Amino acid sequence: MKILIVGSGGREHAIAWKVAESPRVDKIYCAPGNAGIAGCAECVSIGAMEFDRLADFAEENKIDLTVVGMDDPLVGGIVDVFEARGLRIFGPRKNAAILEGSKAFSKDLMKKYGIPTAAYETFDDPKKALEYLKTAPMPIVLKADGLALGKGVLICNTPEEAEAGVREIMMDKKFGSAGNQMVVEEFMTGREVSVLSFVDGNTVKIMTSSQDHKRAQDGDQGLNTGGMGTFSPSPFYTEEVDAFCREHIYQATVDAMKKEGRTFKGIIFFGLMLTPKGPRVLEYNARFGDPETQVVLPRMKNDIVDVFEACVDGRLNEIELEFEDNAAVCVVLASDGYPVKYEKGFKIKGLEKFEGKDGYYVFHAGTKFDQDGDIVTNGGRVLGVTATGATLKEARANAYEATEWIDFANKYMRHDIGKAIDDV
Repeated sequence: MKILIVGSGGREHAIAWKVAESPRVDKIYCAPGNAGIAGCAECVSIGAMEFDRLADFAEENKIDLTVVGMDDPLVGGIVDVFEARGLRIFGPRKNAAILEGSKAFSKDLMKKYGIPTAAYETFDDPKKALEYLKTAPMPIVLKADGLALGKGVLICNTPEEAEAGVREIMMDKKFGSAGNQMVVEEFMTGREVSVLSFVDGNTVKIMTSSQDHKRAQDGDQGLNTGGMGTFSPSPFYTEEVDAFCREHIYQATVDAMKKEGRTFKGIIFFGLMLTPKGPRVLEYNARFGDPETQVVLPRMKNDIVDVFEACVDGRLNEIELEFEDNAAVCVVLASDGYPVKYEKGFKIKGLEKFEGKDGYYVFHAGTKFDQDGDIVTNGGRVLGVTATGATLKEARANAYEATEWIDFANKYMRHDIGKAIDDV
């Protein structure tokens, strides 16, 4: 088989690595890819939003299956373009990817079908939002409606912070058109858990649990980022929580989308909050999480190509997902100053130390080759250093050990990824 992967981050590197394990695959392409992905796929200089060029490439190179890693092309309708040309592609169509593309849509869907989530109000007029917030209980959560690279969520502790947040999202348009509409949501407390799932339109199969760390600094301080690290499984995702979610959230979401005429095929990422009143949906994503993918796929036993095809063909019920009885931790090595301002172009040393080391992985997020052929930094999140272990504590120790193998100017990381597991 020939596989085309669309995207250029750590998530896509993890997908490409997993696809490369399949004995069914002869050739992998990635558009546009990065310096790490180039180790297991041929990178193609086509942007993720260039749908017609990507479809032309798939036709010309007789691609058997295209896998979309990123949210923007899915929400933009890449699957519809490929399907219209008779090309096989893994991911939701545009009318289903709205599950992630519009927070207002997803909140309304949950309300309509009784899927547990936080109480909320939606606004497209900043004046009405400001008026509502004058009497709203604090703290409160403001969410830009559209895609904002995982950063369009503000937790406001005072009315003054909330007012500033409305200006930031809806008036100053810090997140662009994503802030044309805004969701104001009840602040929930509890443990966050991420659960990825495969979906074929009818059947949903749950992957192992994980937990992301969004804040830039230790102790969950600083600005929200695309994710500074993650661990899997979550010790807080108990059998009791799993049973509740299967009955009230997972299948209910897939069924709701089908009833709305938006049959969903692909990945649904369930962002959950384990509140004192039970699990609640924080958010949906319509694709693999980043960096959750970097800890989930190394633990997955299945041939991922078999699972992709089962989803496309509507026979996911034939697949039994299997995961190793171990744990994984990913620590993101970022550029100092991320997510605001940072420098790029620094040579990365030590990548060769991962070669031949079982249970240790380095997934490239923001890297490229310079004119001398060296791998250099090319983004805010540069690398995801992942390690497995028999337990979460062992995996965490292994991951932090491996971060020391790599060096580049302005290297930055959090030192408390997975620290919550020390309390369990």
